[in-house]
Amino acid sequence: MENFLKAREDVNRIIYGKEEVVDLLFVSLLAQGHVLLESVPGTGKTKLAKSFAKVMDGKFSRVQFTPDVLPSDITGIRFFNPKTQEFELRIGPISTNVLLADEINRATPKTQSSLLEAMEEYQSTVDGETIKIASPFIVIATQNPVESNYGTFPLPEAQLDRFLFKLDLGYPSISEEKRILNTYRQTDPYDSVNASLTVETIVELQERIQLITVSDVVSDYLLELVHASREHPDVDLGISPRGMLALMRAGQAYAFIKDRDYVTPHDIKALVPYVFEHRLILSMEGSIKKTAKDVVKEIIHTTAVPVEEGAVVK
Repeated sequence: MENFLKAREDVNRIIYGKEEVVDLLFVSLLAQGHVLLESVPGTGKTKLAKSFAKVMDGKFSRVQFTPDVLPSDITGIRFFNPKTQEFELRIGPISTNVLLADEINRATPKTQSSLLEAMEEYQSTVDGETIKIASPFIVIATQNPVESNYGTFPLPEAQLDRFLFKLDLGYPSISEEKRILNTYRQTDPYDSVNASLTVETIVELQERIQLITVSDVVSDYLLELVHASREHPDVDLGISPRGMLALMRAGQAYAFIKDRDYVTPHDIKALVPYVFEHRLILSMEGSIKKTAKDVVKEIIHTTAVPVEEGAVVK
């Protein structure tokens, strides 16, 4: 736990004022999920992802997505080696522990789909051969808001559903920007950060959070939220069973970083916006008058939070 806390502290030394986002990145790692970072250019999305990878001693790969990137550039290829006169397998950057998919929405849908199998099944298929991806494995994808870009390809629903969280960094406050100016004037804290988390420790923590207690009270509250999303009059497509399980796993990891061995209803409530918003598909009428964020607020507001004491019953 000490190394875990140091890793969080190191990332917060590099990225100012985004403690909640940093916590959710670690929650996603422990819950074996993936994260989509969306914000306007220059707000530190790539820096955050690189800093997060640097505090771990595992493999790190970065792919800069553009329209000409091919699926084989991600998964790998089988090529003919003229020296050996044989075909050899060259595995792509997908075989890693932390994959930074930078500006993922600039890639074509065909290239985006090359991540689907890896994100869900921890494996990749290259020329008919299945390549296993070792744990831990997390995809951190970045994108600028679609409406501010030309030549972008919005992520389809199936792709979005594979991201545990969608996080918006937003602009820092004046006081935070002043700290950035003062700190980065002469040095970059990123250069002084070393790995404090081993791959073995991360895998051990991932196994530990599966033992975090989720009581019937918490499960019932979670299910009420999920079904409320499907029954909302302004929603065409609500939360899937995959999203339901993602919320439960996120709740367990969130409880762990709060140093508890049980999940509370308020843990679930705090995570709902990050899990639900990118998964909801609004109806045509609903999208005219509301956003997914508005609908999620309504779902949270109309779903009663159970008594806190019920969540700790084992």
